[in-house]
Amino acid sequence: MGFVDVIKGFSPENVKKEIYSKGKNDVKKALCSLRPTVSDLMSLLSPAASEFLEPMAQLSHKITKQRFGNIILLFAPLYISNECINACRYCAFSNKNKIERKTLTLDEVEKEAFLLHQKGFRHILVLTGEHPKRAGINYLESAIKRIRHLFSSVSIEVFPMDLIGYKRMVKAGVDGLTVYQETYDKKVYKEMHPKGPKSNYEFRLEAPERGAKAGMRRIGLGVLLGLCDFRVDAFFLGLHALYLAKHYWKSHITISFPRLRPAAGGFHPPYPVSDRDLVQLICAMRILMPDVGLVISTREGPNFRDNLIPLGITQMSAGSKTSPGGYSTHPESTEQFEIEDTRSPEEVCEVIKRKGYEPVWKDWDPILVG
Repeated sequence: MGFVDVIKGFSPENVKKEIYSKGKNDVKKALCSLRPTVSDLMSLLSPAASEFLEPMAQLSHKITKQRFGNIILLFAPLYISNECINACRYCAFSNKNKIERKTLTLDEVEKEAFLLHQKGFRHILVLTGEHPKRAGINYLESAIKRIRHLFSSVSIEVFPMDLIGYKRMVKAGVDGLTVYQETYDKKVYKEMHPKGPKSNYEFRLEAPERGAKAGMRRIGLGVLLGLCDFRVDAFFLGLHALYLAKHYWKSHITISFPRLRPAAGGFHPPYPVSDRDLVQLICAMRILMPDVGLVISTREGPNFRDNLIPLGITQMSAGSKTSPGGYSTHPESTEQFEIEDTRSPEEVCEVIKRKGYEPVWKDWDPILVG
């Protein structure tokens, strides 16, 4: 039985009803629980918990210090194609948007990667749209092989693959997989992904499991905050993370918190998520799962990102570009979304140090597993 079967036992309507029915005593019980349950997660995500942000933040900080110390891992995204055959309503890369399309040549990929290497990055996240003919598995495999020697860890955030595809990625040198379900509400998912292979909800939902079976060392999850009631989507996100941690314990689980940002196409999120909401969500996930990595990107503004560091964040991107060739070869190409934190990696490092934390460029090497 996979997670696609587990999720059938929960309806978004009933989950929402339970979350909104939680009271102060439920929140207090969840904060005292040694092993938080899914019911405790509902309590921590409830409107009632918004009055407990300070104790939640203190507990989240304490747990993170115990499990991760003062370490903040730095990484950079590397976009290599914005060509896509999907029609996602919220994405700048949607085939409905008339933007300049670009797929980097292998030489251009290597040039972008070398620049990130020079800046100190040893962990990168390679991203593409979904276009099997112009940026499919063969292209991605060749790109990974070309740049793998520059980094200690290469992750991908691309189109979902079958098990054989993920095994090819692992063999090429990929050790991390990030797949945002975008939203766990099947009805909303269909509305947001009307056409293209991404409209297959189940195939995407099962992608993290296929990645883990293929041997991915890191599995990253997330939802696009703003598509649905964040409390409900976050519950299913936590449920998914718990399932993977239990059944695929050899893979380290990470959770990202991407709020929808302005992008080509002019999509406006129907359920905006406030700063206070996001803090509550981050703390709830840390309390639920002490050992997961929590990731915050340059979607968020500098001051807010700085203040999130002590609350449970363990990984941050820095100096990001969200367009193919954005670092050097094609700075004019279309971004997937606008970034908010435009500081250089060096500036981000200095802030991390001032907060009493240690910025880390490398926390892994393939030699550890031979």
